[in-house]
Amino acid sequence: MTTTELAPFPDGPPAAAGSAPDPRRWLALGIIAIAQLMVVLDASIVIIALPSAQHALGISTANRQWVVTAYTLAFGGLLLLGGRIADFMGRKRMFIIGLLGFAAASAVGGAAQNAGMLFGARALQGAFAALMAPAALSLISVTFTEITERSKAFGVYGAIAGGGAAIGLIMGGVLTEFASWRWCLLVNVPISVFAAIAATVLVHESKATGSTKYDIPGALTVTAGLVSLVYGFTKASSNGWSSTPTLAFLGLAGVLLAAFIVIELRTTHPLLPMRILLDRNRGGSFLCSFLLGVGMLGMFLFLTYYFQGTLHYSALKSGFAFLPFSAGIIVAATVASRFLPKLGPRPMMFGGLLAGAVGMAWLTQIGVDTNYVTHVLPAEIIMSLGLGFAFVPMSSTALIGAGDHDAGVASAMLNTSQQVGGSLGTAILNTIFATAVAGYITVHGVSRATSIAAPVHGYTVGFMVGTGAILAAALVALLLITAKKTEIPVPDAVIPELVDA
Repeated sequence: MTTTELAPFPDGPPAAAGSAPDPRRWLALGIIAIAQLMVVLDASIVIIALPSAQHALGISTANRQWVVTAYTLAFGGLLLLGGRIADFMGRKRMFIIGLLGFAAASAVGGAAQNAGMLFGARALQGAFAALMAPAALSLISVTFTEITERSKAFGVYGAIAGGGAAIGLIMGGVLTEFASWRWCLLVNVPISVFAAIAATVLVHESKATGSTKYDIPGALTVTAGLVSLVYGFTKASSNGWSSTPTLAFLGLAGVLLAAFIVIELRTTHPLLPMRILLDRNRGGSFLCSFLLGVGMLGMFLFLTYYFQGTLHYSALKSGFAFLPFSAGIIVAATVASRFLPKLGPRPMMFGGLLAGAVGMAWLTQIGVDTNYVTHVLPAEIIMSLGLGFAFVPMSSTALIGAGDHDAGVASAMLNTSQQVGGSLGTAILNTIFATAVAGYITVHGVSRATSIAAPVHGYTVGFMVGTGAILAAALVALLLITAKKTEIPVPDAVIPELVDA
């Protein structure tokens, strides 16, 4: 889940009064919304299909998380660069290129014959999504120049984004149940091609003015550093934390990420200006978003395997089992937007994140024979309502004090921080899960009962770590967020975007 805050008009103020609006602007919005739906949906649709894909391609437990993290790492790591490229190379052009590239990557993933081919396709999907998503937001800003219509357009966009994860979970269940897990990827191909063709007719080109220099070294360094970090965690689950490969990849990640900071401090056109991070409120918001990503994405992965492997749910039933969470997020985010001007960000973020931690802690009580209604459903409801209440002030706080020249970067950074947190969190939690399962079998011996109980023990340990990450986010909100309610920027719309379902 992420919350994306809308940036100001990327090309300056709205068009002058009296200029005729594009008569096809609402059709253009439909195409843009379809593209955004695919970006959001694709992060969740494979979650339900993952057990089937893992079995079909022989993916190990240690490596299965790459189906998720390859996408989110590429998406989060390249999102800032993708936004700048779209601004200066042409938003319509990059939007169409992103759609066609996304279609090609989806086709490769759907035809994957081995794990490496699937992981590579997912990374390509994330890279093209990083080009498509910021272009889509900017196109809405320049297409709808009248303030009322613009609010309605972003409302439609937000509804699509907010419901995308739920749609993805159900579609993943339907396609896996009645066709094949491969169609969870192949379904993107006709939709992307149709959207690209329609966009050539319905969407107008727009570009930003100013310098067109790109921080390519920064983008490559941070992405390589994050990949090395995730791979280090993956090696830890199979080789151990003290093994040479694990330490080598973790050490390389530290060097690359340190080099990224040096590059950003010295380059004249940084991908991520350090002033964006060093503000207390903005930095606190980004850190909360990162920690929330660490705790949440692994939860969806573990629950999927718990539903299908332990409770023996079908793929379709597993998708519907997540619906209360998606609904709770949307309802709570809608209500929270009304309370923010009255309560201010800190109490809402702290209280919401604390409730999210309580919900996650509830999941540590699941067992081999526990009931969905008594052990999973209450946790989903508490977590979703709490986190939905926290997302709105978190997104608004990310823009405090950011001028027009930094608002777009600050907005994208919130999304990036949660994508990266989700990638790292999935890798860490999957490693912890594998370690916990191996330890349980060592203590209890090899038997049929142990083979059933050991994964559940691993899930509960993972949920404990996730609870700690969300509690840490609540503590960050309490200590770092100091903004008053009068300082909060009031956006035209707040988009609850469930990217990591």
